[in-house]
Amino acid sequence: MARYRVVGISFDHMHMGDLLREVFEHPNAEIAGLYHPDRARMQSAVENFDLPEDRVFTDFDTCMAAGPYDLAILCSAPADHADMTERLAPHGVHIHVEKPFADTTDNARRMIAAMENTGKVLAINWPLAWVASHNTAKRLIDEGWIGDLREVHFYDGNRGPLYHLADKVEVSDKEVERQKPDSWWYKKASGGGSLLDYMGYGATLGTWFMGGEAPVEVTCTIDHTPRVEVDQHAVAVCRYPWGSLSKMETRWGTFSDPWTTQPQPTCGFVLVGTEGTIASPDYAEAVTVQTRDRPERHEIPVDPLPEGRRSAIEYVLGLIERGGAPDGPLSPEISLTGQRIVDTAAASAAAKRTMELLP
Repeated sequence: MARYRVVGISFDHMHMGDLLREVFEHPNAEIAGLYHPDRARMQSAVENFDLPEDRVFTDFDTCMAAGPYDLAILCSAPADHADMTERLAPHGVHIHVEKPFADTTDNARRMIAAMENTGKVLAINWPLAWVASHNTAKRLIDEGWIGDLREVHFYDGNRGPLYHLADKVEVSDKEVERQKPDSWWYKKASGGGSLLDYMGYGATLGTWFMGGEAPVEVTCTIDHTPRVEVDQHAVAVCRYPWGSLSKMETRWGTFSDPWTTQPQPTCGFVLVGTEGTIASPDYAEAVTVQTRDRPERHEIPVDPLPEGRRSAIEYVLGLIERGGAPDGPLSPEISLTGQRIVDTAAASAAAKRTMELLP
């Protein structure tokens, strides 16, 4: 592989630090630039990866002029994804966007349009796409273990988006409360809220599990916490063309973070088919299966992630190397269906009624 120059654009999302670590540890990539308007937001990355000052920028145009870059990692607030993609596209870079795809379906389509004729990759990073249990569940579905998939049940979340930094460094309760009033996570206009933060996982990976099938209607309700303008708990029910129902529930405020200690309810997926079921908890070492031939619940060890698909940066740089297009949850097509489900859920919650899937 060639040596790839990667630029990190915006530190609004804490996953920038995790993705930069993947770049730093990749044998054929380097962190060639960082951009955020507030220099302090980049400081931990500068120190962690020992970056020289001539690679750290608080002005976007100056940063891009210091290129060229091969790949841009975009971690801005969701409401800025479309604007930033349109600014990046003319620079001839591949773009890896941290989830969610965007704040709205219209803005997701703007991103697709901006990259359409560039010949460059647009990939949307859903960290659950790199969880071995969910990839194993997808293999079992594709191999016909549970017949035709008819229901996807998803529950996921964490203690809250401010409780951890890059590398899952924990933040105190006191510091979380101090940050909340100014954090984009808690502002509607920036694309905050648990529904947009986490339901996209269920909607996008659920669409992947379903082979691209989309629901026909969505019914959603959200919590209302005094003095908090965004939802912290959302429950959506999706009805599919064959009539069955799937449920997607998102929660800021789980008893524990699933990557540390699985809370109850368990974070992850339960998948129901015509011939069996699969339970695929986040970060599990085995999935639990039922089939017609073996109806008692039994565990199947997860498949190790194959080389080239073990992490976001390894995967995207592999696509660039071979001229491939993103597939599965990272593809704009699957992610766009997920975005439509999330948008419809938000509209349903606001209208307090069932909505047909938005176009």
